[in-house]
Amino acid sequence: MSSFPLTGPLRPRFILSTLLLSAPCAVHADEAALPVVTISASKQEQLLAQTPASVSVFDDDRLQAAGARGLEDLATMTPGLSFQPFGQSGVLSPVMRGLTANFFSFSSATLLLNDGVPVLMAQGFDDNLLGVERVEVLRGPQGTLYGRNAEAGVIAIYSRLPGNVPHSTVEVVAGSRDKRAVRVDLSRALIADTLYASVGLEKRRQDGFISNRNTGRKEDGRDSEHLKLALRWTPDALTEAIVRYRHVAYDDGSALWGAVATGPTAARATVQSGTSSWNRSTGSSVSLDLTRQLAPDLALRSITARSDVHDKAQQDTDFRPADLLHIARDHHFRTISQELRLNGKLGAAQWLAGVYADRDDHDLLNQQKLPLALTRSAAKLGGNSAAVFTDWNVPLGGAWSIDGGARYERDKVHYATPADARQDGNWSRFTPKLSLQYQLSQAQQLYATWSDGFRAGGYNVFAPSSRYTAFSPETVRAIELGAKGTLGKRLRYAAAVYRMQIDEMQVQQMPTPGMVYLTNAASARSAGAELEVDYLLGRGWQAQAALAWNRTRFGQFRDGASNYDGKHNPFAPDRSAQLSLRHDADKGWHGQATLSGVGAIFLDAANRYRRNGHALLNLSAGYRRGDWDLVAHVNNAADRRHDAVGYQNGIVTVYSPPREAGLTLRWSR
Repeated sequence: MSSFPLTGPLRPRFILSTLLLSAPCAVHADEAALPVVTISASKQEQLLAQTPASVSVFDDDRLQAAGARGLEDLATMTPGLSFQPFGQSGVLSPVMRGLTANFFSFSSATLLLNDGVPVLMAQGFDDNLLGVERVEVLRGPQGTLYGRNAEAGVIAIYSRLPGNVPHSTVEVVAGSRDKRAVRVDLSRALIADTLYASVGLEKRRQDGFISNRNTGRKEDGRDSEHLKLALRWTPDALTEAIVRYRHVAYDDGSALWGAVATGPTAARATVQSGTSSWNRSTGSSVSLDLTRQLAPDLALRSITARSDVHDKAQQDTDFRPADLLHIARDHHFRTISQELRLNGKLGAAQWLAGVYADRDDHDLLNQQKLPLALTRSAAKLGGNSAAVFTDWNVPLGGAWSIDGGARYERDKVHYATPADARQDGNWSRFTPKLSLQYQLSQAQQLYATWSDGFRAGGYNVFAPSSRYTAFSPETVRAIELGAKGTLGKRLRYAAAVYRMQIDEMQVQQMPTPGMVYLTNAASARSAGAELEVDYLLGRGWQAQAALAWNRTRFGQFRDGASNYDGKHNPFAPDRSAQLSLRHDADKGWHGQATLSGVGAIFLDAANRYRRNGHALLNLSAGYRRGDWDLVAHVNNAADRRHDAVGYQNGIVTVYSPPREAGLTLRWSR
C-alpha cells in the first residue's frame, strides 16, 4: 500500500507540476518581486541565498496567512519536519530528516531556540507564535554552533523587537467545538530612542471531541494561557539590553488517547473512563540578552537564561469505568544557560567564537497503576555541559568560499533515586563542520557540507532493571549537497540531497505496559532529498511548494532476543509534501488553499504498529479593509482521519483531530 492514500491527479509530483502551471492568466509583467531574505542561522546575519545549509524561513506575514498558531503548524510548511503523535499540549517531539527522540529520554534530536533560549527536550517544546518576526528551520546537524540535541536541526524563533514605531494587534477567534481565543500583541516606546516594551497575551479554549460514555462528557477539552513580556534598553548607539519573560499554563482534559478499536463496529473517539485524565502543566523562562559593539567590525553578545517547566498530567490507559491502568507524571525541569560570543571580521573573512555552559536540575515523579498495584517512582536527574566553539567564513578567491567551524563540548549527567546511590556519567565530543561554496551568481550558489552532530547520553530513570539504566550518546555524521537561489525576481528555490550515518542510535523500547527504557541501536543510516519552491505568479497570486524524501533504517540492532535489523526508525516518515496557492486581490479579498501530505510512520522498533499516510487540505478566505481583516477558515476540510493505532506498545490509539471551521477578526496597526 502506498504511504500516501492518494491516487491519480492528487499525487504530490502531479500537484507540484499543476501548481507551477496554474493560473496562467495571472502571469503578467508587473513589478512584483520576492523580498530579499536575511537570516541568522550562523549566529550572524547572512543572506539566505548565500547560506550553505538547508534553511526554511517563515516571516510573520507567511505565518498569519497559513493560520499558524503553534509549532505543529510548521510541519505543514517545512520539508522533512514532522512531530510524533503524542496528543498532549506542551509536549512535542520533533522528527527531522528521520531523527527523533522520545519524551522519556528528556532530550531532543532537534533544538528549539526561542530568542536564544534553548529548549533541550520535548517537555516545553512549544510556542504560540505570537509577536514573532520570523522562524528559521535549519535542517541537518548543527552541533558546531548549537551543541548537543541539534543533531537533526534547529527551530529558531525570533520575536519582533519593540522600538519607536508602535505596534498593536488584537485578534478574536471563534470556531468549531465552541473554540474561543483572544490574542493581543502590543509594543511601544516608553522613552523615545531609549526604552521600549512589548506584551503578548493569549487565552484560548476549545471543547473536546472524544466522548466518554461513562460520564457523558467530552474528555479532551483544551484551555491555555500564554504571556510574553519584553523590555528593551538602548542607552547609546553601541549597546542593547533585552529582558524577556514567557509563561504558559495548560488546564486541559485528557490526551487524545483511546483504546485500540477491535472489530468493524468499534466506535472511534469514544472511551468509558472512570478515572479522570488531565494536563495541568506550566512553563516559564526569563532571559537577559546583551549586545555591545566594541568596534566597527567587532561585537560581543551574551544570553543568560533560566527555564522552568512543570509537566504535571494524569492519563487513564484502560479507558474503562474501573481504574485498572493509568499513568501520572509530576516532573519539574529547571535549566540555566549562558552563552557568550564574539563576532567580527578579519579582512574579507567573517568569524565567530564563543563559550557556552548550562546546568540541569530535574525532579521526577512517575506513577503507574496496574491491575494489582500502584507504584510511584521518584528520581533526581541533573547535569551540566560546557563548550567552546568557533565558525569562520573565508573567501577563497573568485566565486569560491569556505565555511568551517568546530566545537568541543563536555557533558556530565547524574541520576539518583531515594533507594539507590547516585550514578554519574560524562561524555566529551568534538563536532566539526566544513562547507565549500561556489557562487554561480549573486543570487545563486552550490554548496557541499560535511558536519557532525550528537545527542548526549543519559539514564533510564524509571527502568525496572539495572541492565537498562544507562544509554550512550548518539552520534551523526552527514554529507549534504545543495543548490539554492532565485531565478529573476519571482522564483526562489532550494534543493538538497544528504546522507547521514548514525551510531549508537537511541531507541525507546516498551516491551510491556509500564516498562519503558532507551537502548542503543548499533547503527542506522538516513538518506534523503528536499526541494522548496516559492513562486510569484503575478497579480496577487503566489505558489509555494515543498517535497521531502527520507529513508532511515536500522543497520544492525538487537535488543535481547529481538532482531530489528533493517527496520524503519519509529515516527520517521519516508516522504512528505506541501503545496500552497494564495491570492490577494486589489480590493481586499484574499484566499489560500494548502494541501499537505505525509507518509506512513511506525510507532515501535519492531514496526508492528503504525499511523497511515494521509493528506490534509486547509482552506481560508477573507476580506481586508484598512486595519481590519476578517478571515474564515476550514482546517482538514476533507475530515481525513490519521489515527496512530498501537501507541504505547499496542494499547493506545492517538486520535487525529476532526475537521475544524472558524472565523478570525484581526485588527492590526
